[in-house]
Amino acid sequence: MLIRRSFQVGGQSVCGRLLTVPLGFCCFLWLASQIQAQPFDELKLKNWHQWRGPEANGVSKTATPPIEWGEGKNIRWKVPIDGNGNSTPIIWGNKVFLLTAIDTGKVDPSLPKPEDQPERVFGIKYPNTVYAFLVLCLDRNSGKELWRRTATQCIPHEGHHGDNNFASASPTTDGERLYCWFGSAGLFCYDLDGEKLWDRDLGKAFMGASLGEGCSPVVHGGRLVIVRDQQRQSTVEALDAKTGESRWKADRDEPNAWATPKVLHHGDKTQVVTAASNMVRSYDLNDGRIIWQCSGLTGNVIPSPVVDGDVVYCMSGYQGYALVALPLSATGDISSSDAVVWARSRGTPYVPSPLLYDGMLYFTQSNQAILSCVDSKTGDTIMDRTRLSGLSNIYASPVGADQRIYITGRNGATLVLERSQELNVLARNRLNDQLDVSPALAGNQMFLRGNRFLYCIQ
Repeated sequence: MLIRRSFQVGGQSVCGRLLTVPLGFCCFLWLASQIQAQPFDELKLKNWHQWRGPEANGVSKTATPPIEWGEGKNIRWKVPIDGNGNSTPIIWGNKVFLLTAIDTGKVDPSLPKPEDQPERVFGIKYPNTVYAFLVLCLDRNSGKELWRRTATQCIPHEGHHGDNNFASASPTTDGERLYCWFGSAGLFCYDLDGEKLWDRDLGKAFMGASLGEGCSPVVHGGRLVIVRDQQRQSTVEALDAKTGESRWKADRDEPNAWATPKVLHHGDKTQVVTAASNMVRSYDLNDGRIIWQCSGLTGNVIPSPVVDGDVVYCMSGYQGYALVALPLSATGDISSSDAVVWARSRGTPYVPSPLLYDGMLYFTQSNQAILSCVDSKTGDTIMDRTRLSGLSNIYASPVGADQRIYITGRNGATLVLERSQELNVLARNRLNDQLDVSPALAGNQMFLRGNRFLYCIQ
């Protein structure tokens, strides 16, 4: 193919020599431009760009992961991951991103040794060693490390529950930038090749009983939303995603909670729906004003809200069970009013978030392998507190794809269920690792993060 190159001289266009360019290269450039031009909303459906997937409900509409796997079957690769992290890996294109925190062992002699500290709830001790907070990028097809960045190094001001760690918040991306939230250790933004664009110190959070942090950031419409429900002053804040500058910040009357918010456009507003113990609240993403609120959940809220049409579903399972279906069209305080679409008071989860799959709302009881499913429109029971044989306690949230449900237990086992009105187990799979982290799905692959390894199942 011949391309005539032109350039400007004194405001006049001057044609230069003819360039001979291979046709294949021109096709490559055209294809690249088409990929670049694809809207983010289309691309995200093929990826897993945030906590709970493309639409924050645990479902991938495009993924076709395997039904069966094991240590010697359908494992494309597995790689050891330094340090500890309960954050879900996210997938964008051919890259996998995940966070981890590594105890360097470097001691600050001015701090008391953990063994010399007083007994606290759950035996939690405050660290006296420096931790390195790392962002990792792996090649999706080989597991090879493409880059790693040490976001920061510091001694955490608090300890954490034995089942938590210092890298519990999942990263997120808008296809241009990668947002990595290490809680009190800081917020960091990179491009997808690992160049740091900005960082923010949002101050320390003080969690009740020093249980540790864990709420993930959400990016939407050029804003990055951070919720910090803690023992001291809880807040919700919206930052400019490009610069990290704060756009608004609102105080919240809430104790400990770890629920990642749901951000969505409804009517003429973009709502930030936050689930917590005192109130479920909807904030206007534009200015932080409360649009509506509703009480009804129990303490220590961890499950993330999910949305079906005009209704958002929020639940909790600590010291009681609660599920409320609330209208996104509400205004003001709708607590205990007829505006509540429906409610339920049994079988709801403590740690895992629910799975909303085409009108079927799945959730487990507390942290147990006991599954319920209800019709999201009516609240009618489809499956009531059914024991899942072969699973131990559950921390990972269920995921769904290709008309299948994947439920992972802490003992390394995953049940694959048919999405149906009855419990139909398609496969029981097992890995030799502890699995507390929710799976991620993209293409024909599933990514499972264990205590020791990250697995690509294909």
